[in-house]
Amino acid sequence: MPRILVAEDDGNQRRMMCAFLQLNGYLACGAADGVEALERLSESKIDLAICDIMMPRMDGYQLLEQLRLYDKHLPILMVTAKGDFSDKQLAFLAGADDYMVKPVDLDEMLLRVKALLRRANIQAERVIRVGRTALDGVAWTLTVGDEVRRLPKKEFALLFMLMSHPGQLLTRRQLMDEVWGVACETDERTVDVHIRRLRERLADVADFAIVTERGLGYRAEVRHG
Repeated sequence: MPRILVAEDDGNQRRMMCAFLQLNGYLACGAADGVEALERLSESKIDLAICDIMMPRMDGYQLLEQLRLYDKHLPILMVTAKGDFSDKQLAFLAGADDYMVKPVDLDEMLLRVKALLRRANIQAERVIRVGRTALDGVAWTLTVGDEVRRLPKKEFALLFMLMSHPGQLLTRRQLMDEVWGVACETDERTVDVHIRRLRERLADVADFAIVTERGLGYRAEVRHG
């Protein structure tokens, strides 16, 4: 069962968020500020962190920096009362994976938590092998024969998602939700651009192909022999 850290200095909000997460099948532990959050971190493994930005003793940005030292792949959802683009930009540049503006809608928070945890599976210790090709979800590398290649993060995530479901159609919306996040406002055609770049990079790979299902989405087709 995933364990979620909720760092929020508003006691009522923190308790409400923790209770809602627990009702939906997660283990949740609360912290009133960044210092207490780090104490919780030392007590048990955390699978995802929800962090308020404005907190005493250690704010959300400082906490985020410490969380990245703890685990550079830990999914982090930032929460703040500020909704300006510059504030969102600062949060993402600092290393946040997603961003919500208060007042927090608990149902939306749950959707984002689920999406972040699914996307975090890419960092799980597993390797997908197809013929002479391997995708390493830890190192974020593609190995073709003896050659190790590094793909841009979004392209790797797309390819890993497709190769995790060989032969299965994945719609553009599904791919957007998994790779860019549920609340992403980017046009779905962005997927097409990244798929086109992937095909160019993988033109010499014979073990699989990314097939277009016109008007629907994409699937990974494994080639045998």
